[in-house]
Amino acid sequence: MGEPGGPLRVLHLILVLGETNSQYNEHCLPMVGVRDLSIVTFFPPRLEAPPGIAVFPGDGTLRGFFRALRAALGAGGYDAIHAHAPHTGVLLPVALLAWGRYRRLRPSLVYTVHDVFQDYKLRNQAMMVVALAAFRRLVFCSEAAYESLPGVWKRLVGDRWCVVRNCADVDRIDRVLALAPRGRDPRFTVVSVARLERVKDPFTLLHAFAAGTGGGDRLVVMGDGSLRGAVEARIRTLGLEGRADLVGLVPRDEVFRRCAAADLFVSTSRGEGLPVAVLEAMACGRPAILSDIPPHREVAEGAPFIPLVPPGDVEGFAREIARFRAMAPEDRDALGRRCREHVLARFSLPRMHEGYEAVYRGLAPAGKEALRR
Repeated sequence: MGEPGGPLRVLHLILVLGETNSQYNEHCLPMVGVRDLSIVTFFPPRLEAPPGIAVFPGDGTLRGFFRALRAALGAGGYDAIHAHAPHTGVLLPVALLAWGRYRRLRPSLVYTVHDVFQDYKLRNQAMMVVALAAFRRLVFCSEAAYESLPGVWKRLVGDRWCVVRNCADVDRIDRVLALAPRGRDPRFTVVSVARLERVKDPFTLLHAFAAGTGGGDRLVVMGDGSLRGAVEARIRTLGLEGRADLVGLVPRDEVFRRCAAADLFVSTSRGEGLPVAVLEAMACGRPAILSDIPPHREVAEGAPFIPLVPPGDVEGFAREIARFRAMAPEDRDALGRRCREHVLARFSLPRMHEGYEAVYRGLAPAGKEALRR
């Protein structure tokens, strides 16, 4: 490990380096100049990282990933080698075993569970068994993520785990919004940020919006996924053409601008780890309506002004949307400020980095020294 109190050298293993990748946006980008950072990707990068991050790109194949990983490990020792997905959580120990390095490097291995167990596909659940057994330190992004593990998996994890909650990069949000044009759409605008997949339940969102708003109101959904065609068809069925906009994947800064320009954020999701998109919308000063699932309850703890609605309850979501729509704009803005204050107090990014700093510095130094031999 580096000098006490000095910058940590951390290697992150992520699937793709892109605008919407939370591991890049929350774990890496804000720490340029604070930590000595390197990234190994499985897929080719979709953007260029700043000079303070060394990138070892994969090409979307196993051979390419292992080649990138070998190059990164050959570049020097690391205080922590941090994997963020079931795929890399399997491939890393497999590679280290094949190369005869696993035993020496295991003390430096960190794996983060970014979702609740039930939201992982069966294949990913199976891969996670390897990750949970092989890594020295296991981090869960929320209490809900740990509590969702089956009992036998908790026994496998033992005492190697801790919780470091996901947080929002409020400083970045403020920088972006300081340069954003002033003014808001005169229409009552609901915004949502979610993949168009069943776990996010976009159909409940559409039906609730249709029932809780009027003809001049607008819904903006940021995100894409396998249900896009079905969602577009439902928009037509509900007569929401021209009112419900599927804008697809947009750059992170544009997400902040669109959230800040809206009146209300809604998440109808049936499953999350601890949703960064919700925290970011609240940090933009928007009031929020959330589905009543454990990760959202964790976000809303101590914030009774955030309504929680049972998943799939179209009437409940419609009723809450209509209630916010009937408010005076200044009352909605006041609730939005309270949401922002809640994020600042409990979910601002420095809190997350402090948690990971403790995790990294608590690792044995053997991993870094082993790479020097």
